[in-house]
Amino acid sequence: MSNEDIKDEKTGENSEEKTSQKEETAEVVNETEATEEAPETEEVPEEEDELTLLKKENDEIIKELADLKDKYQRLAAEYDNFRKRTQKEKAEIYPDAMVTAIKEFLPMADNFERAAGAETTDEKYKSGVMMIQNQLSDAFKKLGVEVIDPKGEEFNPELEDAVTQIVDENLGDNVVAEVYQKGYKRGDKVIRPAMVAVANC
Repeated sequence: MSNEDIKDEKTGENSEEKTSQKEETAEVVNETEATEEAPETEEVPEEEDELTLLKKENDEIIKELADLKDKYQRLAAEYDNFRKRTQKEKAEIYPDAMVTAIKEFLPMADNFERAAGAETTDEKYKSGVMMIQNQLSDAFKKLGVEVIDPKGEEFNPELEDAVTQIVDENLGDNVVAEVYQKGYKRGDKVIRPAMVAVANC
């Protein structure tokens, strides 16, 4: 074997060794780069998971706030309805209570009216009865109570009860000829209708 052949063999061996070394170096570099890049590729899913979790928590908070707002609005509406209903009940109770109380005094007013109209020679007695009757009448006026005394007026079934009917040529049709018992009202509410006789109806 010549020196040239030996050189060629050595050169070939050296070339193969160098190639092998380069390949090993490349593998090491690739592994190193893969190792360095691995953490970055692992962090992305973690960040995505964290964002997903925050978004989920945010959605839950928004839903909870919406539920609380709905409950508050319902509660506010219920309270407003309760307040209005209570005010209406109070407004209705007072007039009804007033009417109930006034009704208890009407027989007394009737009796004083009869006593005042009765004939007597005792002027002091008559004067005392008239004074009490006037005081009771003034008290009714202060409470907004009006007397229903429709004699000579057209019969009104909303204010009067016709207990009898008569024929009277001096009166028109459906006119109140006589009042047997006066009625009373407060505003639009009739406390007691008047008891009357109606002519020509």
